[in-house]
Amino acid sequence: MSYSVGQVAGYAGVTVRTLHHYDEIGLLVPGGRSHAGHRRYDDTDLERLQRILFYRELGFPLDEVAALLDDPDADTRAHLRRRHELLTARIERLKEMAAAVEHAMEARRMGIDLTPEERFEVFGDHDPEQYAQETEARWGGTDAYAESRRRTARYTKDDWKRIRAEADAWGERYAALVADGGPPTGEAAMDLAEEHRRHIDTRYYACPHEMHRCLGEMYVADERFTAYYDALRPGLAEHLRDAILANAARHTR
Repeated sequence: MSYSVGQVAGYAGVTVRTLHHYDEIGLLVPGGRSHAGHRRYDDTDLERLQRILFYRELGFPLDEVAALLDDPDADTRAHLRRRHELLTARIERLKEMAAAVEHAMEARRMGIDLTPEERFEVFGDHDPEQYAQETEARWGGTDAYAESRRRTARYTKDDWKRIRAEADAWGERYAALVADGGPPTGEAAMDLAEEHRRHIDTRYYACPHEMHRCLGEMYVADERFTAYYDALRPGLAEHLRDAILANAARHTR
């Protein structure tokens, strides 16, 4: 039996142009021609095409495919061994790339999914993901981190606006308390510290008083947190830390 170039292209899942090219470079010359001069392929040609496509699937360039098929001295086993090594390395690289893409997709899905314009509208000059990599490195394996990512994944722009408004209102009230000379161990300061804890607990992750204590210490130990809170009112970070400790103590007696 013989087959037209269109039939062979359909059987093999290649284009007619590909078969024409293989013919032109001598890689797959059809065994016959029709009376009109059209290419006709026999079963031997189809077997050769199958081998060509096998080597092409492995990534061999056409000149190497030709050598493997036509050079009696070609070391097929050595060629395949080398190609296997290359493919194995490529598979590992693709796995790494796939993992990186999955990680990026997960970070996007679990993160603050806002456009740059929406981020600016909600957060202004403050970038909420400025320290995202550091945060993940420090707490990525904790339940609190995973819970925070799960919760924030559901937040819309309006949700973030409400959360930001809550935080700003709290900051104004705490700054006013510090300005009025309210002590960190006073009821008002401890109540605001408790409100701070509940905001975290409600909006981000479960924050028991013991964890809140740790956060309070971090606000003083990490100069970036200190700068953030002291921008509301000089000395506010340390004041808040002391209020958090006092509040935790009154709830754990």
